[in-house]
Amino acid sequence: MAFEVVMPRLGWNMEEGALAGWRKSEGDTVTAGEILFEVESDKAIQECEALENGILYIPPECPPKGKAVPVGTLLAYLLAPGEAKPKPAAGAPAPAAATATPAAVPVVAPDAAAAAPAVVAAPRPAASRAAQPPAAPTGRHAAISPRAKRVAGELGVRWEGLSGSGRTGRIVERDVQQAARTGAPVAGTGMSAAASVSGPRRLIAQRMAASAQATAAVTLTTEADATEMVRLRAMFKKEGAPVVPTYNDMLILIAALALQEHPACNARLEGDEIVRPDEVNVGLAVDTDRGLLVPVVKSVQGKTLRQIAEISARLVEATRAGRVTPEDLHGGTFTITNLGAYDIDAFTPIINLPECAILGVGRIVARQVVTDPDAGAVAIRRMVVLSLTFDHRLVDGAPAARFLQTLKSHVEKPYSWLAGT
Repeated sequence: MAFEVVMPRLGWNMEEGALAGWRKSEGDTVTAGEILFEVESDKAIQECEALENGILYIPPECPPKGKAVPVGTLLAYLLAPGEAKPKPAAGAPAPAAATATPAAVPVVAPDAAAAAPAVVAAPRPAASRAAQPPAAPTGRHAAISPRAKRVAGELGVRWEGLSGSGRTGRIVERDVQQAARTGAPVAGTGMSAAASVSGPRRLIAQRMAASAQATAAVTLTTEADATEMVRLRAMFKKEGAPVVPTYNDMLILIAALALQEHPACNARLEGDEIVRPDEVNVGLAVDTDRGLLVPVVKSVQGKTLRQIAEISARLVEATRAGRVTPEDLHGGTFTITNLGAYDIDAFTPIINLPECAILGVGRIVARQVVTDPDAGAVAIRRMVVLSLTFDHRLVDGAPAARFLQTLKSHVEKPYSWLAGT
């Protein structure tokens, strides 16, 4: 019997992916465990293994390279020797579960209902399915999974009128994502949630819009004297360190230290609960030709500056080369975005949901600064503007200000934290 190869789910939030390329040609003999194809999801390219032996057959109706399709869409078949090529059933729905797995990366489902493969006796026309309303619990609205409800809030989608595709008609995350893509009303606005963009830009647009709609964003700005941090990096260069830390590497370490002192800014909202992880995972915004990506340095607490620099360099290089994995792009608890290289002094960053806060960093610029107002003394110092955008639903202004104050202090006195690195 022909074995279906379908678009796999590669991460928590993946609802669609694009075929980046085949590693085997049609007619090739494939062995289970071999890399069969590559998928681009969240703008990261991931290798996927074959789960069965067989001869590769790619039907002409299957999606071409580069086209984004939902998880579960048929990509190809693996046939037994001498087996006839299957004929596609007209109007048949795409399979509900992936039958290929990414190499070395587990397939993680958003929730149990979304992950469960659908059992389909025969294809049904869309009209007949619409004519049968989903089962709903006692009450005003259909049942919805906690994760789907949270995503609906982030995307601003009114979920109450959606039809659920989960078991017993339960609304799951894929239903909310589909509603956002096809134009479901945005809660409180009467506007469509669908954007007139496509591909990576659409994903970025959805996430930015979700952040703007779902958060109570407030930005605090301060100016820090980075003179000593500049001297510290020059010292690393002069001494010929194996890995010269960037300013971003220093800021990752500094942010982790400050977050440990002020864990409220390391929180995330899960449903109606504020969760404060024990780990500090700092994401670094990286500009690529596919758009903005945020690889994450995991468990920064306890790492030395050199270790952070090595991990960061690997992640940034892989991100720009298109080789970063979905796992590298998930799990962040705080994000840093630095526009100093573009001569930007200050800006208002957008929170990277579901995180609580993000730090915007401007350029380090030489400026005349009053060092002793009583004596009228001035000096040339290296100054940098730090902008902290935080979600007021999770943390109040005063705790957020104390966090930024601590971070500024670490920038201005780098030797106080360097001893442990």
